[in-house]
Amino acid sequence: MHNTLCCQPVRKLEAYSLQQCQPLNPQHSTYNNISNENGYYCTLESSSLSVGYTSYNTPSTVSFSPNESSLSQQESHSYPADYCFNGPYVTEDVNELKHKLKELETVMLGPDIDFLETCDNVEIDSWRQIMDAIPRGDLKQVLIACAMAVSNNDFLMAQWLMSELRQLVSVSGEPLQRLGAYMLEGLVARLSSSGSYIYKSLKFQEPASFELLSYMHILYEVCPYFKFGYMSANGAIAEAMKDENKVHIIDFQIGQGSQWVPLIQAFAARPGGPPHIRITGIDDFRSAYARGGGLNIVGRRLSKFAEKFRVPFEFHGAAKSGCGVQLENLGIQSGEALAVNFAFMLHHMPDESVSTENHRDRLLRMVKSLNPKVVTLVEQECNTNTAAFYPRFLEVLDYYTAMFESIDVTLGREHKERINVEQHCLARDVVNIIACEERERVERHEPLRKWRSRFEMAGFSPCPLSSLVNATIKTLLKSYCYRYSVEERDGALFLGWLNRDLVASCAWK
Repeated sequence: MHNTLCCQPVRKLEAYSLQQCQPLNPQHSTYNNISNENGYYCTLESSSLSVGYTSYNTPSTVSFSPNESSLSQQESHSYPADYCFNGPYVTEDVNELKHKLKELETVMLGPDIDFLETCDNVEIDSWRQIMDAIPRGDLKQVLIACAMAVSNNDFLMAQWLMSELRQLVSVSGEPLQRLGAYMLEGLVARLSSSGSYIYKSLKFQEPASFELLSYMHILYEVCPYFKFGYMSANGAIAEAMKDENKVHIIDFQIGQGSQWVPLIQAFAARPGGPPHIRITGIDDFRSAYARGGGLNIVGRRLSKFAEKFRVPFEFHGAAKSGCGVQLENLGIQSGEALAVNFAFMLHHMPDESVSTENHRDRLLRMVKSLNPKVVTLVEQECNTNTAAFYPRFLEVLDYYTAMFESIDVTLGREHKERINVEQHCLARDVVNIIACEERERVERHEPLRKWRSRFEMAGFSPCPLSSLVNATIKTLLKSYCYRYSVEERDGALFLGWLNRDLVASCAWK
């Protein structure tokens, strides 16, 4: 999210022209202009690809062009048949193109003997599975087939499947239909080599700060992801600091500062009185936008709360991204017991697979040099960092299906803000993971086993979590759906939905 994004130019296909596929009716389009009583929220509608399919009229769509600096509204119209799309280069060999068209024709009309004699049996089975999945409306299998086509640079197959997917996805449908809408946009963006451009455009098309904050707050309240992470981290810090008189907490992504409100309250009730607490908050541009101002807003809020509970308190803000943080920004003072919090933050740091600077490991080594009493880590239990595109797509499909299902249970489809919550809090990450690469791909999650290796290489050792905190978290989950679970294993806590781990939390020293 912090990186400068760019769009690489792409070559026109000279062998044939492509119609720009307009979104279908509002029940089947991916990102629509979503209305509410106050007007319209403009949402993503990337330039879709189609071969030989009819263009559809819509009241208003948003188009993306590598030559535009922002999203542009287009009036309702159908594109002529010779409208060319600046798509990725596929082939300039006419014979190869004819062969691909023959394959597509065979799939649609049925194979002939010559085709069967020249095709591999595995490929035939793959075609048959796709053809079986489409009439069944098997969205998951069609998504997977489309991702495979994109991975194999099978341009015609990918475009055909994208046109079929348009009929199956909906931002107001079942959980998989909603997720599929956003994953389809990621596939379209990747195939058109415009992933970075679309992701950048999304950042500049966010709603007003107070609206974005309200969407984040809804997600915070209806799903336990953040509460689980913050509560487990706070418990580890409170346990480590139970006998300290001066506590310094460095939060590498402080956001609204909400995590520290219950901890300040807990310290206020500590036998013998509260310690002196100092918090250093590292800023994040997205959080700054959502709260409508700088870190001084967080400082004032926490100071007022600490004063109410008579807790000695100081706040120090460092308005820098994680990549830019240096020792001098942290305000280290002697005589303080240090706690460092990495909550949903480290996966944004580029590692050795992206940059020789490797900020991910640099931050861990820097923190270790400060000799902290405890370091807390909270991350999504997802493996998208170094995985190649196709397995990464499958991981995103599995992980976010569980997440969208969990949202569906606690945030009904009649809720007027549900689409906005999913779009502005989750969809952009999905598009980034699927469509972008190298520095432009900033959502780079790792499972706990990989984080454990990084912490151990930096010199850390595991710090057991409090059994009291674990019990408190399990009590918290009773107010949510029974399908959520909390499991303690290998010195860490995992929040899961059915059989899928969603968030992992652990502590180090």
